[in-house]
Amino acid sequence: MIDTLRLTAEEAAGMLEGREVTAAELHATYRSAIDQHDPELHAFLTTVDEVEGEGVPIAFKDLISTRGTETTAGSKILADYKPVFDATVATRCKQAGLPLLGKTNMDEFAMGSSTENSGYGPTRNPWDPERVPGGSSGGSTAAVAAGLAPWALGSDTGGSIKQPAALCGVVGLRPTYGTVSRYGIVAFASSLDQIGPIAKTVRDCALLYRIVSGRDPCDSTTVDLREPVELPESEDLSGLRIGVPTELNEAEGIEPGVGEQVGRALELARELGAEVEECSLPRSVDFGLACYYLIAPSEASSNLARYDGVRYGYRAEGGGDIRQLYARTRDEGFGDEPKRRIMLGTYALSAGYYEAFYGQAQKVRTLIKQEHDALFERFDLLASPTSPTVAFRLGERTQNPLAMYLSDVLTIPSNMAGLPGISIPCGLSAGLPVGLQLIGPQFAENALFRAGHALERALGFDFVPERLK
Repeated sequence: MIDTLRLTAEEAAGMLEGREVTAAELHATYRSAIDQHDPELHAFLTTVDEVEGEGVPIAFKDLISTRGTETTAGSKILADYKPVFDATVATRCKQAGLPLLGKTNMDEFAMGSSTENSGYGPTRNPWDPERVPGGSSGGSTAAVAAGLAPWALGSDTGGSIKQPAALCGVVGLRPTYGTVSRYGIVAFASSLDQIGPIAKTVRDCALLYRIVSGRDPCDSTTVDLREPVELPESEDLSGLRIGVPTELNEAEGIEPGVGEQVGRALELARELGAEVEECSLPRSVDFGLACYYLIAPSEASSNLARYDGVRYGYRAEGGGDIRQLYARTRDEGFGDEPKRRIMLGTYALSAGYYEAFYGQAQKVRTLIKQEHDALFERFDLLASPTSPTVAFRLGERTQNPLAMYLSDVLTIPSNMAGLPGISIPCGLSAGLPVGLQLIGPQFAENALFRAGHALERALGFDFVPERLK
């Protein structure tokens, strides 16, 4: 019997290579686990029975276009929408022989930090079903944590891979902006959105990143990787210089248990040979959140204008002219959070306010990038908690948008700078996972994999949720 709770993607690939199991049998085992456990967690919106490929099965966040399979971006306005093409990352997974298990739940249009904003109901955390899995890639992280998928793809705009990975006790990589194609991805904020892998181990993340990364002629913002993706093996951090930004590690709202586990991980890094030293990112932390919540909603207000009830997706019933059709369709199809961000973004882009808000935010974004670049002249990587807190209870922050937005306060600054970051589980606080965030300069994924792998082995974190053992 295959134990999907403990099976890593690399181990599954080894079983396939050794002919211990067929791809169809492996796919069927995961589909059985989904049928058994997903009614409680609601990690999946759509499942796939057909096995296309001879490799390790995978789950996709439901904003990755898949030909003939419903793709909703977690929104009622895209209910029953079936793309006629595959996203580039979907094509590359198919070419690598990875059969699709299904599409995972998410905050509507990736707008949220808890997966409670889905138009199809919230996802629950496998460690405690009364708590959120994080977001917006909560469905993908919950699926991996619960053994419903060996690995998955999510998307990260302000922290939507790293933060839920931390809350669900798995590994999540937000790659360097431009190293993974966005072609065929339902857009939220185009200058920030980035597809990335979610898995049980750092090596699994590296394997999946190797498959999906690289330049794409269909996406002019993509670039070639500067070096091949390496699978990490070393458990030594000798010579690695890790900066610990005071503002990220002592920010208001960081729970004592979170700070304690991250501090323990940094001590282990020292024992493994790394040089660990405090540093500072004052402007990035002071202005990062405000900057993000001007730029991201502004881009969202432009991207979401395409949903009008005419070309695809939901269309409101009733008479009236074309403007009334647009208004009713958007009113009935969009949830509260997309409406909030569209209105904020439209205001920030409006005549008379563009330069004062959006234009100013872009200038601040440049300063954030420069501040990070200056630190990387002294350090190889930066380290902090991924999330200020462990997973919070369902409904705890739904009536307080600002409290929800603060969930990403530690991940947003590096994302604004287009930098890669990885979250690895580093311990438990009150019985719930804590994530360690490692940030690197552009194209530093291999360094992140090496450091993450060494720490992962030294920490010895058991990624199986306590209640499922």
